[in-house]
Amino acid sequence: MDFEFTSEQTQLADAVRRFVEKGYDFEARKKIVASQTGTSDAVWKQLVDLGLTALPMPEEQGGFGGSAIDLLLVMQELGRALVAEPYFATIFAAEFIKRVGNASQKAMLEEVAAGSLKLAAALAEPPSRYDLFDVETDARPAAAGYILSGRKAVVVYGAEADKLIVSARTSAGVRDTNGISLFVIDADGKGVSRRAMRSLDGLRVAEITFTDVAVGPDALLGKPGDGWPTIDAVADYGVALLCAEAVGIMEALNAATLDYAKTRKQFGVPIGKFQALQHRMVEMFMHLEQARSMAYLAAAKVDAVDAVDAVVAADDQRLWRHAADRSTASHRIPDRLEWLDGDRFRIVGRLDEAVQVGGINVYPARVRQVLLDHPQVTDAQVRLMTPDEGSRLKAFVVPSAGVDAVALQADLWRWTESRLTAPERPK
Repeated sequence: MDFEFTSEQTQLADAVRRFVEKGYDFEARKKIVASQTGTSDAVWKQLVDLGLTALPMPEEQGGFGGSAIDLLLVMQELGRALVAEPYFATIFAAEFIKRVGNASQKAMLEEVAAGSLKLAAALAEPPSRYDLFDVETDARPAAAGYILSGRKAVVVYGAEADKLIVSARTSAGVRDTNGISLFVIDADGKGVSRRAMRSLDGLRVAEITFTDVAVGPDALLGKPGDGWPTIDAVADYGVALLCAEAVGIMEALNAATLDYAKTRKQFGVPIGKFQALQHRMVEMFMHLEQARSMAYLAAAKVDAVDAVDAVVAADDQRLWRHAADRSTASHRIPDRLEWLDGDRFRIVGRLDEAVQVGGINVYPARVRQVLLDHPQVTDAQVRLMTPDEGSRLKAFVVPSAGVDAVALQADLWRWTESRLTAPERPK
């Protein structure tokens, strides 16, 4: 894979870096975060003037049609300075409109490109934690459209948004992936109540309550009850961008630490001369480069036609993001089998946010290869489910023709456990 950026991409990254280095140092950020709004109109205007709001928008709506790789470069540079503006919140929410919006809804993207319209995605709910399919907010059919009622939690820059992308249930059970619909709602509409607050890192989030909010049929985004595939895909897109931002943060921290190690003296010499600190600096550099490689891969795959490749890349990239935190937690490999249909079944087990399983790093590609090595397995698909999908490592297995699936059930877990002792980094 070619990781050489084009001259236009390099110029864009340089322009964003000059902006943050010139006018967005940490002291400036502290003042902005401590202000009443937690954002800066002047900074937002500069982001718009740089073309960043127009970058991911389609050309038909006045944008540049930028790819995830283009946005990776932008998010890295914004991450260096921890820029506290609703940029990610807006382009993340706009992705829903780009993917499933109709012509009139996509017309809003022109305002997003011009920087005059800010968006936020109201997806998470208090009981659901990261399970975005766990939706209690309901949308009841009405003569003039729908009536929405419910509550959304931790909506990033939800109080600053002009419009909200809201998930609501139009059918099925609370935790079903079917029956979820998406709506575009005026943030100041009747029945919409927003309570703003600061998150732990100083960003602004909001709790939003919808009380019998009446919307017309034109507010429906995509097909009714078919919102989950879009939520799932856009969540992967968002994760790829946030991990690019994390790479920028890691770069800035490494550079600051290295500079300090060169100038801070102890016993008459720079502390960077001490071998123990040199070893730690090398480890930090290695983690950074690993995270960078996986961020590049995720961004390259997120626009891929093959949805399975995109999911696997995003899942692997999540693991490396957690690896950068040097997690030492130990979690279990999948510990039970569940029937799907016919003679197919899946291994299911909880991973939470760990990168270690039984004291070793486990990657979906490795699990899949181990399963395929079994003489009685013809095909296996593996996904590391994200926290918003249940935090589970799932392996979908198809037994060979004529194989007793029940007997294979009993054997497959022992086979997998015994061979996941020397994990390999996914290629």
